[in-house]
Amino acid sequence: MNIGTLGDTSSHPTPSVADSTSPIFCSHEETSESPMNFVDPSINEELDDIENTDMIATDDDVQKPKRAKTSQVWKHFEEGKDKDGLVQLFCIHCKNVFKKPKTGATSHLGRHVKSCSVKLRAEALEERGSLTQSHISFPKSNVDPSSVSAFDGKFDMEKVKVEIAKWIMIHEYAFSAVEDEWFTIMMKRTNPEFVPMSRTTIRNQCVKIYENEKKKLKNEFKYVNKMSITTDCWKSKNQKIEYLAITGHWIDQNWCLQKRVLNFVEVPPPGRGVDIANVIWRCLEDWGIEGKIHTVSVDNASANDSAIENLKVFIRSKKKLLCGGSLFHVRCCAHILNLVAQDGLSEIKNVIECVCDSVDYIRRSDSRLKVFIEIVKQLNLRERKLIDDCKTRWNSTYEMLAIAIRFRDVFPRYADRDRLYLDCPSPSDWEKVVKVCSLLEVFWKATHVISGSNYPTSNLFLQEVVRVKVELDNKSQSSDDFIYDMVNSMKRKFDKYWEKSNLLMAIAAVLDPRYKMMALEFFFPKLYSPEKAVTELAFVRRTLYDLYSEYVSMCSAESNASGSGSTSQSNVDARNVETRTLLSELASFLKEKQSEEKKPVPIILPIEDDASKG
Repeated sequence: MNIGTLGDTSSHPTPSVADSTSPIFCSHEETSESPMNFVDPSINEELDDIENTDMIATDDDVQKPKRAKTSQVWKHFEEGKDKDGLVQLFCIHCKNVFKKPKTGATSHLGRHVKSCSVKLRAEALEERGSLTQSHISFPKSNVDPSSVSAFDGKFDMEKVKVEIAKWIMIHEYAFSAVEDEWFTIMMKRTNPEFVPMSRTTIRNQCVKIYENEKKKLKNEFKYVNKMSITTDCWKSKNQKIEYLAITGHWIDQNWCLQKRVLNFVEVPPPGRGVDIANVIWRCLEDWGIEGKIHTVSVDNASANDSAIENLKVFIRSKKKLLCGGSLFHVRCCAHILNLVAQDGLSEIKNVIECVCDSVDYIRRSDSRLKVFIEIVKQLNLRERKLIDDCKTRWNSTYEMLAIAIRFRDVFPRYADRDRLYLDCPSPSDWEKVVKVCSLLEVFWKATHVISGSNYPTSNLFLQEVVRVKVELDNKSQSSDDFIYDMVNSMKRKFDKYWEKSNLLMAIAAVLDPRYKMMALEFFFPKLYSPEKAVTELAFVRRTLYDLYSEYVSMCSAESNASGSGSTSQSNVDARNVETRTLLSELASFLKEKQSEEKKPVPIILPIEDDASKG
């Protein structure tokens, strides 16, 4: 029977049996108005599972008409016949073939429609706007600026190019990555309108993004009053070219600490102080901040000292330096600790090389590492990975040694299994490593605290330096000749660099509202002799008065300017620094001082008090 004649009653005899109101035996017009057509679609799906087709009356002269198919499933299938003449159903999306059920059930067809990959992919493309249909575009006012903007339904190759350039820069991929065959295939599969690009194109796009971001940052610098910069020198191993990294630090309008790498530039040979100063000055002029520099922090080297003096001359032509420039040059505290720690490590240079070679030998082969881990498990040790060290960073050497100590019993057992392993440290070597690591731990913790960049650290410098000094003084009394010689060598270098106090570090400690001037009264006697401590204390006090007077003058000249911003939330990392004995002693000292004076403690005490104390 032809499907198109199912509703045509003219081809059938008039029914003589059954009630004329029955939907099965009613005319085409009545059937179209049947209540069955108004049943909820969800119920219809269940009823269609028992749909009757090609029903024939039992009387010889009466033939029952076929019911109209009302299931939405049928829209996704077409009927056809195979080579044997059997009726089959074809999915109009994926062309899969299904047998036509005799009972009229459609549940298995519905399941296929829900999971048909071709249909689902077409619907996804339609939702994303790839089809030529109208789509809703959200106005910019309804979109969070920090989030991705609403998709307008059009493929924009320029926007794709920008995102690929960001992807290249963030992951430090080569520009040639965009010329890879499979990258192009992937992007073409994502959208056929994608246009392949060359390494030159993506390089130019990266430069364009850099220039745009630079303009934004320069505009932000217009609202910054003061900025500090730090420098770091790099040298190429192969080309023997020296580079200078310049990083800017400032407080934004919301009182949040900001940090950006401003430049990474080549220093022309021979890398004298005047050459470094000229490079820094050109970079500052390019950013338009040459008149806003407050302090410059550099490593401890004679060329850097010369560069600072030349830089002072340049900057004085633009602005007046605070306190006559005495606060301009800030020595890198982390670098000083690095130099002192390197002295300690040099005492066991041969032992360190032995441990380093052992770690490198085991890590270089998966089979060796597997045997090493098996021994670790046999000894019921807490499994941890061995790590390599970086030759230019002492703290990475300390970390390597600290972890290797935990496996000191594993190395000799591994040597028994591997005859080619010849660098196993002896028990006496491990004893030296343990002693050195116990001393360097305080250096490692101090470097970790003062090297933080997400929270203010200036008020933490002094207490960390004093903590190191106290540890060196305690270890210098050791009866162990090895420790005694090593510590006294480190003390000489420490005293050389801290012979004169770091003025800015001392002022930052005073401005900490918890301690004020009494912080220096507590810390300086631990750093210097009694006489020198009094002299340094008086010098810091006079500088504080001078600094206050200069700020009063500046505020008077700029009385019409209004400050903006709100206090930002302190980074929780600063609060996570563990409480130590030194701070407990300081708290006791403050309590005693306050109980003696019986009054609130001002930030600074009168200068005349120094004369009475002297």
